[in-house]
Amino acid sequence: MVAAHAGEAPSPLTNAQLVAAYRNMYLSRRLDDREIALKRQNRIYFQISGAGHEAILTAAGMALTPGKDYALSYYRDRALMTQLGMTAEEVLLAAVGAKADVTSAGRQMPAHWSHPRLHVLNKSSCVGTQFLQATGAAEVSLLREALPEVAERVGGHGDEVVVVSTGDGGTSEGEFWEALNTACNAKAPVIFLVEDNGYAISVPVEFQTPGGSVSKLLEGFPDLLIVRCDGTDVPDSYEAMAEAVAWCRARKGPALVHATVIRPYSHSMSDDERAYRPDAERDAEAERDPITRLAARLEADGVLDAAGLKAVRDGVDAEIQAATDAALAAPTPEPHEVYDHIYHPTVDPTSAAFDHAADESGEPTTMVDLINACLRDEMARDPRIVVFGQDVADASRVEVLDSLKGKGGVFKVTHGLQSRFGPKRVFNSPLAEANIVGRAIGMAERGLKPVVEIQFLDYIWPAYQQIRNELANTRWRSGGGWAAPVVIRTPSGGYLKGGAPYHSQSAETLFTHVPGLRVVMPSNAQDANGLLRTAIRCEDPVIFLEPKHLYRQTYNKGRYPGPDYMIPFGKAAEVMAGDDVTLVTYGALVHRSVTAVRALQKQRDVSVHLLDLRTLNPYDWEAIAASVKRTGKVLVVHEETKAWGYGAEIAARIGEELFEWLDAPVRRLAALDTFVAYHPTLEDTILPQVADVQAALEALLAY
Repeated sequence: MVAAHAGEAPSPLTNAQLVAAYRNMYLSRRLDDREIALKRQNRIYFQISGAGHEAILTAAGMALTPGKDYALSYYRDRALMTQLGMTAEEVLLAAVGAKADVTSAGRQMPAHWSHPRLHVLNKSSCVGTQFLQATGAAEVSLLREALPEVAERVGGHGDEVVVVSTGDGGTSEGEFWEALNTACNAKAPVIFLVEDNGYAISVPVEFQTPGGSVSKLLEGFPDLLIVRCDGTDVPDSYEAMAEAVAWCRARKGPALVHATVIRPYSHSMSDDERAYRPDAERDAEAERDPITRLAARLEADGVLDAAGLKAVRDGVDAEIQAATDAALAAPTPEPHEVYDHIYHPTVDPTSAAFDHAADESGEPTTMVDLINACLRDEMARDPRIVVFGQDVADASRVEVLDSLKGKGGVFKVTHGLQSRFGPKRVFNSPLAEANIVGRAIGMAERGLKPVVEIQFLDYIWPAYQQIRNELANTRWRSGGGWAAPVVIRTPSGGYLKGGAPYHSQSAETLFTHVPGLRVVMPSNAQDANGLLRTAIRCEDPVIFLEPKHLYRQTYNKGRYPGPDYMIPFGKAAEVMAGDDVTLVTYGALVHRSVTAVRALQKQRDVSVHLLDLRTLNPYDWEAIAASVKRTGKVLVVHEETKAWGYGAEIAARIGEELFEWLDAPVRRLAALDTFVAYHPTLEDTILPQVADVQAALEALLAY
């Protein structure tokens, strides 16, 4: 459905509403101007304006219900924030980076909006990442309405909508299209607000979008209401937004509002648009300035005369001056606070609260079975848990389930969960990894507990921006205002014949390097069960790496440990006791290392202290240090490539902190610095084998 509005029609707003809109628009513009002045005085450190977008944003705020509806707003949206209830002082506290800055406690650039009380979700600097998060947040409303047990546990009021905004340039990002794909399939109540000012920094819209209009390209999307409006005209903009909000509140599907606006200031203070925009074009835009346009309408309609308009402006100017004085005098963040909010401040997965003994029953079974059992137990315990990813459901077409056994993932890890808990809590995603993680972030911010699957670690990379720049630092960059405790499960590693470069990758270093992420890699079935339960019950985002070679091995089977079995993060397992040499490893190399030690012990009298780290961030430094102090020699073994690999961090720290206890250089054994090949001979050469571990131990012992 497509609707279009043309400005200067009779106003659907009262005179009082129009005056209030004028005040908000002028407030937004003057805040821009004040920040520009402060930046030139070196009293703030960055500025990006919302000038020219004030009419559509004020109208959007008028159509929404603050504190009920949700917003995920990009940096131009100053007028939306003030209309929803953000004060001038709060805006300027963000500009100066004050400790009391509600958006980020001084951690992000200003205009990166966040306001928990107003339901403004936290926005990063990344262009386009917001669309999937907003779609996930909107899906929570549908789940609340479908499952009463969920409604009691997550935020919402019953018919809330989510608005996500972007400039015209942002619609070129692939995640915009991924989000629309999912929003239309799910009929999610999300409004995509496109503020089209004709330029993405210096690139005109016709070079970004075929035909120069993204809304025309979307006309074939089902259940998507498309509304076009003059975004410089308040009544026209309000009608468009009110129509979109009503559509989404009625749960008819998503909506897209395409508002044509202007950009009277350069993209940011580091940009000079006079280098690429001719004066004639800029002068023509100035005639459509939304503030002067509304002022003229108020005068022409006899609502306010020149004196009345001046009184409004004087009141705003006084408010901004008072806000400026308060912001410049506000306390700044303290240096020691840089570590605050990287992880949850009180729920500590390394603590004794997550150390719960096993209550074993049944016969030994595989890692696949015990991961499945953990998911089954946790979903029964907590209705907020949703499981989704590619192929994780038993069948997307639920009507066929009675006659088929169901899929449940390519490795059957999630088999039976959809049949038990229903298609609202276990469902398939599109084949799009960023889609999975981005939606999970939005869901988690609204209180769900997503446990998502990326089918193979090798294909996680389209989601890496969502993981690195969004998931990991949500709590930190919002100053503790928002959090996204998502669990990402993914099969990793090689040792499966025929895996080749794209089904054999190990990449734990790229996750352990990121503050805010917990990284786990179990080596046996029972550990996998206990560690996954800890991952789900903790309040931090977790990357749960499952060595797929170990899924169905007989040597690492375990008995079902009960529904509350947990292993604290950062607690290594002592696999073998010894005094001659320390061997630190994890994942698929644990069993190979044990085999190598036993082979070596058949040849000579040697005792090896073998530690299975189990969690890679955090890792058990205390256990490593105690062992190295006793043995004086240490070998770190891992499946990832050697150069800049995980072992380098362990080796470096041992060298820095334990040098005086060493009797030999710290040695590392890892995959060769190449890709994993298809032919078994090549794969065996590239990945560490039992003989390689044995030879490395022999060389170290002989030093």
